[in-house]
Amino acid sequence: MLSAASSAAGSLSAVGGMMQNPFGNPDPRGAIERAPVWFTAYPASMITKPTESFLATLSDDALWAAFESLGIAAVHTGPVKQAGGISGWNATPSVDGQFDRISIGIDETFGSEQEFRRLCDVAAAHGGIVIDDIVPGHTGKGSDFRLAEMNVGDYPGIYHMVEIPPEDWGLLPDVPAGQDSVNLGVDTEYRLEQAGYIVGPLQRVIFHDPGTKDTNWSVTGPVTGADGEQRRWVYLHYFKAGQPSINWLDPTFSGMRLVVGDALHSLQHLGAGALRLDANGFLGLEPANGSGEPAWSEGHPLSDAVNQLIASMVRKMGGFTFQELNLAIEDIKRTAEHGADLSYDFVNRPSYVHALTTGDTEFLRLTLNAALEQDVQPIGLVHALQNHDEMTYELTHFAATHSTDHFRFRGIDRSGNELARLIRSELIDGLTGPAAPYNKTFTTNGISSTLTTICAAALGYPDLAELSPQQVESITRAHLLLAMFNAWQPGVFALSGWDLSGALTVDPGLIPEILSGGDNRWIHRAAYDLMDYEPAAAKSASGMPRGVSLYGPLPRQLADPTSFASRLRSILAVRHHCGIAVGQQLAVPEVSEPALLVMIHRLPDGRTQATALNFSGRPISGAARSEHFDVGAAVINLRTGQLIGQVGTDRTIHVRLKPHAGVSLLVTDPTNTRVH
Repeated sequence: MLSAASSAAGSLSAVGGMMQNPFGNPDPRGAIERAPVWFTAYPASMITKPTESFLATLSDDALWAAFESLGIAAVHTGPVKQAGGISGWNATPSVDGQFDRISIGIDETFGSEQEFRRLCDVAAAHGGIVIDDIVPGHTGKGSDFRLAEMNVGDYPGIYHMVEIPPEDWGLLPDVPAGQDSVNLGVDTEYRLEQAGYIVGPLQRVIFHDPGTKDTNWSVTGPVTGADGEQRRWVYLHYFKAGQPSINWLDPTFSGMRLVVGDALHSLQHLGAGALRLDANGFLGLEPANGSGEPAWSEGHPLSDAVNQLIASMVRKMGGFTFQELNLAIEDIKRTAEHGADLSYDFVNRPSYVHALTTGDTEFLRLTLNAALEQDVQPIGLVHALQNHDEMTYELTHFAATHSTDHFRFRGIDRSGNELARLIRSELIDGLTGPAAPYNKTFTTNGISSTLTTICAAALGYPDLAELSPQQVESITRAHLLLAMFNAWQPGVFALSGWDLSGALTVDPGLIPEILSGGDNRWIHRAAYDLMDYEPAAAKSASGMPRGVSLYGPLPRQLADPTSFASRLRSILAVRHHCGIAVGQQLAVPEVSEPALLVMIHRLPDGRTQATALNFSGRPISGAARSEHFDVGAAVINLRTGQLIGQVGTDRTIHVRLKPHAGVSLLVTDPTNTRVH
């Protein structure tokens, strides 16, 4: 990757075109105007056309016609480049769903570079773009890591790795036969810190698993270098052992050259219009200076600087970036000042699931208002339904950054840590266990589930094999409610193939080998067939079993006005016509009914819009008051154009909603009641 990235960067050096685009400041509005609604694909799970690759299938004109009909303007391919590792001359499989990259080349399992470029052309013909991935935080154990172990050239400088001299090998554990490294125990981590080799423990052990991952450090066995000398290395991996972390402040700047060259290759050579930055919040590492505290590894200024550098380079190329940054709200705000154009909405995702699970929006209103208090506007966020990861409930904002601060919840002042524990326990109790055996916890990160199975669990359906048509309709309504929450606020709206097909989780008995390492996320990555390409296919080309689909293929859904996709199209049409995607959120007011959520926005034309949602399974009648409502203003249903009332003298609106239903309202001067 280092060699190929250097070539890609060299081809663009001293080229006049690199001087033409502004790059200093993020432009979320510009990004959203190009692509307000995204489809997030997952290569391993998509059932393809017979004899065709994932990328060739994704460029199917009929599929893009269906996307265009729905209002989808971008496709995020997910990870399609070569990943995993090498052992000797043999390739080893990915340990993290293709996010352990080892090459800038396309994995032939998913297609070719020519097919990627063809996909970009088809997307453009339908007014869309293609979003690719780069991973600034780590690689896999490919040739770059193996050359680093062999102490070749600049390669060790790519990683946070330290050579341990033979006289101190006694501090190191033995590496079991058949493995190339072993995780350090806490005691060994401490001894190596005291010896001055590493910075010691970090602020978190992501994917913590006692006996498997006790720390963020692993050690290699003896490796014979290019000079014939044997060396052992201790290296950092924020995630799994097969994902060595990149060192962004090594004097060789090898890691920087690798990542930036990779980004340029995606934009210039492949034709992508935007890039997702994966694992980009963990790019700075600094010792705690003998204070006894963990090393500074999250929210570090170096991460901000690196994100600004990458995002600026992408903007110079005419593209934009979005980041998946599962940190505190203030970290999102800080990085958004000069870094990525958009950030994934990690803060409100567990909150809206909690609202559906409990039928109470208090915690959701708390997180929405916490973001507003930090001036983190939703226009800068990607509001998503299901993605490839678990439904995260780390609640980092509360459990880490504000663990000792107090928040008022259910009439009690609770510390951030106490609040996070309470929310997590209610999510686990409501969405897993005997009441929902089809969902499973994934380490301490969250719950492996599809959004369809979250809805089923929230509705109290323990057996998905015997769902009645009425129960399927209830799941559909709850799923559409979550779509309304994400779509009827400013920012990007994103959804996946699992959402469009109504996929259920996979029976663990069908994928025992994949789950043997403890990564339960694979149960929610079932294979899906969006266009009915292979009705008889039992699995995807990558071997993922076909999941049960409650909604069916898109052509059938789009021909049925009562289907999930057709009703979603109506929701997205309302979003498009009122311009809410590039609006401003004004307030999330208190409500008279616990199940009610009201979000108030200023539309681009200056008028006021309100989204009202019922997160319970019962009909409700509720009210919300706000200074942003003008007395006597007309309240109009944006979907039907009907006048449903007026703002009262106390600046209050009243709504009546069916179970798991919502309405988008225009709150405007009676003389200016046009809907479109």
